Amino acid sequence: MRNEFFSYNPRLGIHLPVMLKEWPMYSPEEQEVILLEWERVRGTIPDRIRDIDEEIERLQEELAGEDDFDRSCMINNEISERASEINDLWLWYRTNPEKTKRGTM
Repeated sequence: MRNEFFSYNPRLGIHLPVMLKEWPMYSPEEQEVILLEWERVRGTIPDRIRDIDEEIERLQEELAGEDDFDRSCMINNEISERASEINDLWLWYRTNPEKTKRGTM
């Protein structure tokens, strides 16, 4: 179940936090909801990375057999985009907010 604190990111294939205010300004209850959902989402990131890795491998195999230069460039661009997605997913995976006291920085 999603909440108002997350929005689906089609590029990365996961729900990401939508922070409308600074983290300490959320109530302890809101922080708890956000943290619980983030841990659930965060747990799906390695599987998402694995899926993209498999897609990159498929594209590399396709590239190896491609003779058309323009098509090779398109495949290379797709591989680059998938690699960028993996990089962004790792950055999100490493994001680990903690509950704070309201009004502190």
